[in-house]
Amino acid sequence: MKVLLINGSPNKEGCTYTALREVADALEKNGVETQIFHIGTKPVYDCTGCRKCMELGRCVIDGDVCNEMARLAAEADGLVIGSPVYYAGPNGALCALLDRMFFSSGAKLAYKPGAAVVSCRRGGAGSAFDRLNKYFTISQMPVVSSQYWNAVHGNTPEQVKKDKEGLQIMRRLGTNMAWLLKSIAAGEGPIKLEEPRQVTSFHDGL
Repeated sequence: MKVLLINGSPNKEGCTYTALREVADALEKNGVETQIFHIGTKPVYDCTGCRKCMELGRCVIDGDVCNEMARLAAEADGLVIGSPVYYAGPNGALCALLDRMFFSSGAKLAYKPGAAVVSCRRGGAGSAFDRLNKYFTISQMPVVSSQYWNAVHGNTPEQVKKDKEGLQIMRRLGTNMAWLLKSIAAGEGPIKLEEPRQVTSFHDGL
């Protein structure tokens, strides 16, 4: 079993990484392999709505890390997405990548446990956390919970390490994800109960 943790901060080993590292350590303690993927600081592209991914199974834009991130997520058994809080929302570069990854590869992520982690100095964590969870709940991914909402507080990694409650929330999140992954593996795996998808369009017949 393997979990991919996406570090959506421009800082490779900053506050968001500190939180994700705590989650990863708890997963590894419970026998789950982890990989932390940093989105980096190079420019990323927005989704252009070209729908070429419907034919290719990947984003047509190859100039950034989106397709590599999507490939790693598809290969993993679970996904944790971490982001700093900017103006009460996740990092814009991360959202641009996630929009394209889930639009092009969301079907490959169905039934994989997912969790969001946010890092903030003081406020805005709730709305950023909610935004990230939307990617999971539109993609048929079970959302893993902790003992409180998944946030750490601090303006530096050193301050985050003093947030004892926040760090415990991260450890509990890792433990809970390991539990869910092992529970799925102990059964018959994810049971898919499918029916043809219905799409409502109020323009039909006009």
